[in-house]
Amino acid sequence: MATQPIVGIIMGSDSDLPIMQQAADMLTMFNIPFEITIVSAHRTPIRMVEYAKNASQRGLKVIIAGAGGAAHLPGMVAAITSLPVVGVPIKSSNSVDGWDSILSILQMPGGVPVATVALNGAKNAGILAAQMIGNHDAAVSKAVEAYKLQIGTEVLEKVDKLKANWPNQFDQ
Repeated sequence: MATQPIVGIIMGSDSDLPIMQQAADMLTMFNIPFEITIVSAHRTPIRMVEYAKNASQRGLKVIIAGAGGAAHLPGMVAAITSLPVVGVPIKSSNSVDGWDSILSILQMPGGVPVATVALNGAKNAGILAAQMIGNHDAAVSKAVEAYKLQIGTEVLEKVDKLKANWPNQFDQ
């Protein structure tokens, strides 16, 4: 794996790490170099601005930003950088069943898009970032294609097991 990170994974708090680790795991699987850090929109706003302003110059191609509660981090980063931002709403301890995080990230104003994945969906954020990188990197594109074939094969294997246990309940 190359050493220069091309994806930045940021989160508002270290309590978000168990969720955001899933994005890191997917990027590792696809052999995509990344960096991971804490950048709080509310507690370290200057750090957030500097991170977003300098991300492209440092070689990043995509930013994955996870946040809970008011969840301003992904949108504020997207307002500052021209890089694609994938937002991960996180159900935090102060969350309203995660809806506050989802809506804070999903309902961005025109001109400031954030690609938003499901609540606690950092795994999909990692895959989406890999697909974006794969548009310009054939090796990553092939790795994503292989992954998608693998998960499809796993489903078909489960279908075969189900058919074996319930042979009269299948019409196909």
